[in-house]
Amino acid sequence: MSEPARPPLPRDEFVAWLRREGASRYHDAHRVHVLMHQGKLSRAQLQQWVLNRFYYQTRIPIKDAIILSKSEDPAFRRAWIRRIHDHDGNAPGEGGLALWLRLAEGVGLSRAEVEGLGSVLPGVKFACDAYVTLVRERSLLEAVASSLTEFFAPDLMSRRILAWQQHYPWVDADMLAYFRSRVPRAARDSEEAIELVVEQARTYDLQERCVAAHSQDRNLVAPAGLRTSRLRARHRGAAVSEGAPSALSLSFRPRLAAKAKLRLDPKTGKYILLYPEKGLLLNATGAAILKRCTGEQPLSEIIAALALEFQSDPDQLTAEVSTFVRGLLDRGLIQAEP
Repeated sequence: MSEPARPPLPRDEFVAWLRREGASRYHDAHRVHVLMHQGKLSRAQLQQWVLNRFYYQTRIPIKDAIILSKSEDPAFRRAWIRRIHDHDGNAPGEGGLALWLRLAEGVGLSRAEVEGLGSVLPGVKFACDAYVTLVRERSLLEAVASSLTEFFAPDLMSRRILAWQQHYPWVDADMLAYFRSRVPRAARDSEEAIELVVEQARTYDLQERCVAAHSQDRNLVAPAGLRTSRLRARHRGAAVSEGAPSALSLSFRPRLAAKAKLRLDPKTGKYILLYPEKGLLLNATGAAILKRCTGEQPLSEIIAALALEFQSDPDQLTAEVSTFVRGLLDRGLIQAEP
């Protein structure tokens, strides 16, 4: 005999549950944001954050367009389409994306580089695209619930404005227009979304699905979890730019020197790096690194791919890969592809 269905939570308890789960995974406590608000990011690190975050900004209107396409209700579509207009604008040069590009110029980045997305870290793209996939594959209700991180955005944006004005005075205050614009809009968006979720989630099962989509601790691909992944990738990229020699910048494309050959030892089943009169026995990580040293991938892409392959901590892996590649570079066994 099956157990009776659990009754739905009252409105206040359900909303509190959503807030509690979202707050536990929101990105405001991540170390990069903490350092940012404390004024401890360097100029290069702040630039990296702005550059990579723009990719997420470009995914927001795509995500909202998918949500829009799921609804049969004209009233809902009329309300939700404002979110797309907020980011894309009603004409060229308007909207949140245009304001973010102004911010990018304000921190000293090339507008063309940021808008072209060519320098975005692979890990950032992977995480942001996973969020879009989640919205595409889930129900309308769950997709709307996944957008409820707007709960926390107004307060965060207000704190960010004050932090940037205090700690990064070299950024023109007028360039912070994106953050200012999001304070009232995020409050409006969160109120609309929560009303729909509360109204439509009429069973405990639906409420649970909404909480899962909001926090997504099951699949680690909802907005709060995504932002952690994105920030780790951004911090990883900034660390390489700041802490390593210029040869190991994010754009550095390593390739084996002509005198170095990667060979599989049939007796041990391990790879060896051969060079004149010597050889270097490689562990699995070293072999995986050198297999990618073809001059086709920048260091950032190699690190991102290895993090996924070995399910390793990105920060620790970055240090290991940078040290390994730098050592072989110093010995002339790796060269930079122009």
